[in-house]
Amino acid sequence: MSARGQTHIEEPSAAERTIARRTAEARATIPDLELSVEADVTRRFELFDVSLTALLVAACAGALRAVPRANGAYRDGRFELYSRVNVGVVLASEEAYVIPTVFDADTKSPRELTGEIAELELAARERRLAPPAFSGGTFTLWDAGTLGLSRAGIVINPPQVAALAAGVPREVATLNGSALQTIRQMTLTLACDHRMLYGAHAASFLGAVKAALESG
Repeated sequence: MSARGQTHIEEPSAAERTIARRTAEARATIPDLELSVEADVTRRFELFDVSLTALLVAACAGALRAVPRANGAYRDGRFELYSRVNVGVVLASEEAYVIPTVFDADTKSPRELTGEIAELELAARERRLAPPAFSGGTFTLWDAGTLGLSRAGIVINPPQVAALAAGVPREVATLNGSALQTIRQMTLTLACDHRMLYGAHAASFLGAVKAALESG
């Protein structure tokens, strides 16, 4: 017996093999840059009929329209820019995760997105998502707050050039003039392919997401 004790070998599932391959590919081939910003989402908690994940998708979709270079891919030394805004949403479990696509996310209301994401989550749990559900994504979002994480990084999903992770909203004390007040603040972290999405682009994108989340 080794110093580590007995060794039990487990074979990864097909999904886990795919995750391992694509993660290694992303880390080996993409020179990524990571930036974060804090967003005040206090007002958004007044919207009880929509999910926070849906609000994040809507905010990212609007930002992708505002910063078109974020809605693309770097292929063979060229920039590809896409006309459709298709947001892949990370649905994580302890076993693995899947990233189904919300197609044309910029054309849907937060309420519509709430229903669609709920259906994708149910289909993922019941293992009835077909391959077309994972195609066509132009950007990836991970609402890491659903796992209780205050801040999270994210690996870019090739050939996309950007992905965003959102932490759980937390209560923060802040000064409003001379008065102390409590707000709900969320950390947004953007990973971007620095071959195509530079710091200024990334800052503009994060600024657009932040503005959308903070608007009344």
